Amino acid sequence: MSTRPFIAARVEEFIDRRVEGFLRALGWRERVICYTGYGTGESIRVLGRVVLVPKRARSGLGKATEDLIKRRGFRNFVSAACVRASVVISVGDQVVTTTTDRGGYIDQRVRNHGLQPGWRTVDVRSTTSRTARADVHVIADDIEFGLVSDIDDTIISTMLPRPMIAAWNSFIRDESARQSVPGMARMYADLLADHPGSPVIYISTGAWNTHGFLSRFLKRHGYPAGPMLLTDWGPTNTGWFRSGMAHKTETLLQLTRDLPNISWLLIGDDGQHDPVIYADFAHVAPEKVRAIAIRQLTPAEQVLAHGTTTVLPEEQEAAADTPWVVAPDGRGLLSGLRALLDTN
Repeated sequence: MSTRPFIAARVEEFIDRRVEGFLRALGWRERVICYTGYGTGESIRVLGRVVLVPKRARSGLGKATEDLIKRRGFRNFVSAACVRASVVISVGDQVVTTTTDRGGYIDQRVRNHGLQPGWRTVDVRSTTSRTARADVHVIADDIEFGLVSDIDDTIISTMLPRPMIAAWNSFIRDESARQSVPGMARMYADLLADHPGSPVIYISTGAWNTHGFLSRFLKRHGYPAGPMLLTDWGPTNTGWFRSGMAHKTETLLQLTRDLPNISWLLIGDDGQHDPVIYADFAHVAPEKVRAIAIRQLTPAEQVLAHGTTTVLPEEQEAAADTPWVVAPDGRGLLSGLRALLDTN
């Protein structure tokens, strides 16, 4: 069997390289976009992307135009990947050299970094870019509790994945108009207050391009800061499209390897596949799951999510030995979780 990437991936890289060369000729410059990372005293995971961006406008009108479109969804997708670009990561006195993948993404683990537990920063730069600072949550070795949270329809009302509504929300609508699910931010804050130093990891099938918007949304609505593990839309090395379910499953398994001491509270919704994914993960790694909390969508949200007013049959059949809590909002989930976690 050939080890070459799937043809669609090769075509995508060919096109990206041609676009990159054209934009460089126009004077576009490299920029490092840093995503929030995580890790332990042994190893941290540094995430980011190197892209080409146009020169900033100098006139007053140009700057006003940039500010106007900055918070529109489509602005998140106006960038060009720097394919296989050289990157230097500086952590204290340690310097690590790596390269971006074919999508321009950085995913590098740094061992023996010497950082103390808590929120820390590392420096990341490409060959010609300015130095960017990446936030990293270094989790103490004695932490044994953490939150894993879905994003779409769990903490933010997106009505995904209906194509027309998803396109409107992602590309056109002003991000300040997006709504937070009632009570969820308070629930996360209260749970983490009960477990100081514990992490929250946000997992979504959304594109990495939306990371900036999501970070601002979390801050605006009072959600605790934490790494977001998103995905790259488009062809993979094995097929035309990547699987959202596979992305979440693989991410959960990766967390068990990166943060082996933590048992997770898994939080999602019943609009798509979260109950099935979480139940399967709890079956495979029961010692890594403290409990499962599922937000119930309203009938209207169910219709927008998958076309029917009720929960999908496979979601209804999901089962695990791990304790479950189900409620329509954060207040109801927190009430059930308090009793459940106190009992455990």
